[in-house]
Amino acid sequence: MSDNKPHIDPYPLSPYAAWAGNRNKDAILHSFEELFPTKGDALEVATGAGLHINYLAPHFPNVRFQPSDYDQGVFETIKAKRLKGNNIADPALIDLTVSSTWPNADERFYDVIFVINIFHVASLSIAEGIAALGAELLKPSGFIAIYGPFKLDGKYTTPSNEAFDREIRAAGVPEWGLKDVRDIERETRTHGLALKRQLDVPASNFILLFGRS
Repeated sequence: MSDNKPHIDPYPLSPYAAWAGNRNKDAILHSFEELFPTKGDALEVATGAGLHINYLAPHFPNVRFQPSDYDQGVFETIKAKRLKGNNIADPALIDLTVSSTWPNADERFYDVIFVINIFHVASLSIAEGIAALGAELLKPSGFIAIYGPFKLDGKYTTPSNEAFDREIRAAGVPEWGLKDVRDIERETRTHGLALKRQLDVPASNFILLFGRS
């Protein structure tokens, strides 16, 4: 696959989002094969065009995957990518800043809540929303998995991440830019969650695993 990167555009149906998703999907799968339960329920937040959830689901046939997004305009794309009769539910509306849109905990708890590649183009407050959602919907042994590029203790972990941060900040969008792992931790701690593991993943990214304290 060509590594010619399109212009950065966080819109889920953009060429950049497709390029980034295809670039990292195998590395994410390999990590999730170690982490996911063999049977249970997984909720993806900010599913976007559905590339990751549709790629992952066939590898976990006994896990029910729930896609979600705050933009209902991507729902038809998510469903169009879905294989007939597979283990992906219809997409659900979840806006992390509006708790009234969140699923009802009386109906289902989740083994895994995961989010992929959003924090470099999302505000830090989204971490608080994910933590609040997890506090309500995770099973006692469940976890949140957050994948993406991050700074650590105020420092870049690789020269490529520093260059990437400069590139996205040059767009002048206030919330764009690499977030620090410690800031994500602080937001989740207010909801009784703690960073349990920090996995290095190819392409200079991390998977951050949060569970109940």
